Amino acid sequence: MGIVLCGVVPHPPVMVPAVGGRRAEDTKASQDALLELGGRILKSGAETLVMITPHGSVFGDVIGITAVSRLRGDLGAFGAPEVAFDLPNDQELAAEIRTRCELGGLPAIALDEQLAKRYRYQFNTGLDHGLTAPLYWLRRAGVELPLVVAGIGFLPREQLFVFGRAVREAAEALGRKVALVASGDLSHRLTPDAPGGFSPQGREFDTLVIDLLGRGDIGGLLEIDRDLAEEAGECGLRPIIMMLGALDGYHFEPEVLSYEAPFGVGYAVAAFVPGEPRTDGRDVLPEHSAAREREASAKRAGGSYLVRLARERVENLRRHVPPPLEEVPSEFQKPGGVFVSLKKHGRLRGCIGTIEPVCRSIHEEVLQNAAAAANHDPRFPPVRRDELDELEYSVDVLSPPEPVEDLSTLDPKKYGVIVSAGNRSGVLLPDLGGIDTVEEQLDICRRKAGISPDTPVTVQRFTVTRYT
Repeated sequence: MGIVLCGVVPHPPVMVPAVGGRRAEDTKASQDALLELGGRILKSGAETLVMITPHGSVFGDVIGITAVSRLRGDLGAFGAPEVAFDLPNDQELAAEIRTRCELGGLPAIALDEQLAKRYRYQFNTGLDHGLTAPLYWLRRAGVELPLVVAGIGFLPREQLFVFGRAVREAAEALGRKVALVASGDLSHRLTPDAPGGFSPQGREFDTLVIDLLGRGDIGGLLEIDRDLAEEAGECGLRPIIMMLGALDGYHFEPEVLSYEAPFGVGYAVAAFVPGEPRTDGRDVLPEHSAAREREASAKRAGGSYLVRLARERVENLRRHVPPPLEEVPSEFQKPGGVFVSLKKHGRLRGCIGTIEPVCRSIHEEVLQNAAAAANHDPRFPPVRRDELDELEYSVDVLSPPEPVEDLSTLDPKKYGVIVSAGNRSGVLLPDLGGIDTVEEQLDICRRKAGISPDTPVTVQRFTVTRYT
């Protein structure tokens, strides 16, 4: 009893003939591999199928596990309402998984009508395309099992990893044979006509993931560079990490059944057959957690003067620890505009800045804006004390803004921009991920300031010196 098979599946609706028509033929490698995976699920004797989707209800600090009695969904949004599913939810297993998640330190909630009513929010308790597209092929292979559905959360990878362990423990506790499948596509940026545009890091990311999956390198997948994953524009890494937790501490046989990218998006199908528990006592999670602690300690000890200053300011607010005395370098004793940015697990957690100085020195500007980024960014709640070890900091010192007469002189990688109309203005720093054109820069600035597209504006540019 327990986990009898794990898998990775893609979820492009276009691979379903009723949606893609003749274009579906371009995904034949994925179709054949999904049929093969379905056959292996049947042979495994699985009694319940647990699927992880990145396109269901996604939360920042918890994962949601669907708790309704029936799981329904179709591909109507993609022009094929006849491709529909109505499956029983293994509610007993879903409840046990939630319990095991909480015991393992992974916050999990039950997504049901009662919760939706309580918070006046219609959670997605149905089957999204991250589930229905691969289910079409698994069903064609004969897989007709009760289902449990889980979404992803923007949590530390080691916490997400706990999910697979929780599924394994729940299956063993209930005496259930379970197949666990992660739904997710790889890079969406493999070609110039790809949905996310082109990035050379897309191919780098996919090549790395396929290699690590094929070797069953759990640690390597947990350690994939966050900037690389973000630049690749993927939606599969978190589901894969959640699934891999079920294999930690066990021998297993990995196999990549297919990989293709006919539309500029990477589609992978992989299977993992669990074996006996390892006898060497080696688990990936403790090793990964220890490495993360060493990394955090090194960041705290290292980094530039301004980053150390920003970190100390935020941590002093929460821990009330006196900052260490350090002489202010002469270059930071003069005034200057400063932005302080906080990130958590690669995602923005707070950013406040001043285009022109309001304090006597860059040193004081950093202190003021670091506190504001942690407490007063209206997009986020104030930083909590239990988040401090997870935060990454950067400080941008701005050059004095200069007017722009010719937009062709702008470069989103080199210059930040200020767009103004009357008493409204929007600011955007340079070299931000996913912003590749001047048009995108200016459009985002207009929207941030609430300036309509047809309103005349003045544009200024500036450069930054970034400290990390």
